[in-house]
Amino acid sequence: MLLALSDLHVSYTENRKLVELLRPGSDDDWLLIAGDVGESIDDIVWALDTLRRRFAKVVWAPGNHELWTRRDDASALRGEAKYSRIVELCQAMGVLTPEDPYPVWRGPGGPAVIAPLFLLYDYTFRPDGVTTQEAALAQAYKEGVVCTDEFLLHPDPYPTREAWCRARLAATEQRLAALDPELPTVLVNHYPLVREPTRILRYPVFAQWCGTEHTADWHLRFRAAVAVYGHLHIPRTTYHDGVRFEEVSVGYPREWQKRPAPPALRQILPTP
Repeated sequence: MLLALSDLHVSYTENRKLVELLRPGSDDDWLLIAGDVGESIDDIVWALDTLRRRFAKVVWAPGNHELWTRRDDASALRGEAKYSRIVELCQAMGVLTPEDPYPVWRGPGGPAVIAPLFLLYDYTFRPDGVTTQEAALAQAYKEGVVCTDEFLLHPDPYPTREAWCRARLAATEQRLAALDPELPTVLVNHYPLVREPTRILRYPVFAQWCGTEHTADWHLRFRAAVAVYGHLHIPRTTYHDGVRFEEVSVGYPREWQKRPAPPALRQILPTP
């Protein structure tokens, strides 16, 4: 089967134990990881290396936490340099990244191109009635709901996070457009490709750190059989324009420990 999970946050002891317990159902299972494995390079490598030894193939797309640089971070890498270093380490382990050729899943429910995406966000998921990025950010600060990215996610060498997002959008769109038009895709991105899933957020102003309006039609344009994402820490299945969207996050211990059942691998293909 093609399975998925995201937001492992292995800096938490409870989440690290969950990763230690994860096992595939068969030797042929692939695992898609939609970002936020951890923050330090050591944690990220530990988790991905643990999982790639168990699953036939592991495919990773970065979240925002992988890109954080704290003052006490031993690597001191920022922005694109940190992302590139994680990609280099993944490739050495055999973990597929957004910088690798997209693999084709040929197991049950296939064939389908697996496309791990790295797109970031550009502050276009704004509160209703707010028309500018400046006004959206001002409202967030006024409400006291500001993403930690504002302090720890550095866009170097780009001038802003939204500029980095624009560059990633252009490069990724070109790659997706070049795919075999006869094959469906499984799009794996840390953030939802459409705005609708963010409507459920307790603090709507936080949505500006949750994606970009520029991907609103990608699930249709690029023939998505399934769109996999995380970030919201609200695991569920929804449908948009007839396409299945799977939010597959584990989340923080304080969140998942309140749920009726512990986090589990989500089946992506074949369709459950």
